[in-house]
Formats: sequence, structure tokens, C-alpha cells
Amino acid sequence: MLESLMAAAREDAAVRRETRPFNRVEADALAQDPARDAIAFLRPEDTVKIIAEIKRASPSRGVLADIPDPAALASLYETGGASAVSVLTEGRKFGGSLADLEAVREAVSLPVLRKDFISNPYQVFEARASGADMVLLIVAALDQKQLTSLYNLSAELGMATLVETHSADEVSRAIDIGANLVGVNARNLSTFELDNSLFGRLADQIPAGVIRVAESAVHSAEDVARYRRDGADVVLVGEALVTGDPLATLAHFLAV
Repeated sequence: MLESLMAAAREDAAVRRETRPFNRVEADALAQDPARDAIAFLRPEDTVKIIAEIKRASPSRGVLADIPDPAALASLYETGGASAVSVLTEGRKFGGSLADLEAVREAVSLPVLRKDFISNPYQVFEARASGADMVLLIVAALDQKQLTSLYNLSAELGMATLVETHSADEVSRAIDIGANLVGVNARNLSTFELDNSLFGRLADQIPAGVIRVAESAVHSAEDVARYRRDGADVVLVGEALVTGDPLATLAHFLAV
């Protein structure tokens, strides 16, 4: 599944590049106002931080929510106390777009994450050109040279990088490149199965000073509380917010 998603994302980026060449997207990225300091917004405090996600669909669940106005939903997330907004920009399986990202960027003062299947510099420049303050890099999808190069490019453009891991080896690889924002995704992106104990098993391998992000398998405040007990500084939440009342759900999650 991951290989398929990465290949599709590369194909879609190549199509966009035909109408928006590399030199143009690079110039647009460099012309953007400076990115917001996502690390400052997500730095650990006494209470858990939430990255709230704009997510219309997923390969495992199909359509989750219509979300005709992602900017309005992002504004609710900000009102409800989220510390950042994640926008899925992958179109084939998740129903997202860069237009969603641009609309959200205009609507909120929070840092915005471009969540997609990124494997080349064009996609990183696209993210900054659309106003992203953070990008997602998935360790399982990249060799170490690619991971390092894309991480460094994101930093050069002023963006933070959420480096997503699924195993002890991947956590080690993330730390080796100097990642200061490391996510552990409970969803296996090859099989899409969930393991809600994975974060707890890997959290101690993420050094002090690195922000620990728990991803996936969040359905209730009890799930957030479990991640918090296991050492999560930040929890990324999508499905639970888009399928329910986002303000009430955020209130419950932030109260743990």
C-alpha cells in the first residue's frame, strides 16, 4: 500500500510540474512570507498538544467526511485549542489537495502541516509555495540519503519536518538526521493495520529534547490519555475530529 501511495504521489506531482515547472514553484516558495515556527507551537508543556487534521477519506475507511470548507473546519480547530493543523493534500485516496492547504493557511494563525507522500524536492517546494510551515517525511518510504536531503531542504526553506516512524530502526534513522519532531504512527502503512501499543514501545527510544508525536488509533479521550502516559508531547488526530463535533472532541482530548 505504501509503495502504491508513494508512486501515485510522484505521478501526480509530475503532472502538476508540467503546468507549474520546477523553477516557478521554487520561486513561489522563496517568495512566501517566512514559515511559522511549528516547533515553538508544539514544544512540550504540562498538557498535551493536538495537531488537528483535515481528512476527508482514507484507504482503510473510505469516505469519512465531506468537508466542503476546510478553512472553516481549521478555524474551529484553532478556536478549540489545537496547536497546529494538518492538511492531507493527497487526492486519490484521501480526497485532499494543495488548494485545501492554501485555504487553511489563509484561515488560521497556527502552523500548517502538509501531510502527503513526499519523495522529491519538487513536492517540498510545492509545500512551501502553498504556505506550509511543516512537511511530513515517512522514513519507511525513503532511503537515508533521500530522507536526509529532503529534511535539509525543508529546514533551508524554514519549515519543520514531522519525521514519521513505525519501528525502532526507523526511530534510529530519524534521530540520525537530527530530527527534532518524531512521530510514531500506529498504522502500518504497508498493511494499514493498527497497533495502538507501538508508541508506548518506541517512546523511550526518542531522546529528551525531541518532540514525540503519537499518530493514529485515536478514537476517544482515553486513547489520548494513554499516549500521554506513554510519553507523547503531541497527538495527531484526524478521524475522530472530522466524524464528530470538533469543538467538543478537542475539549475532551485536551482535558486529559
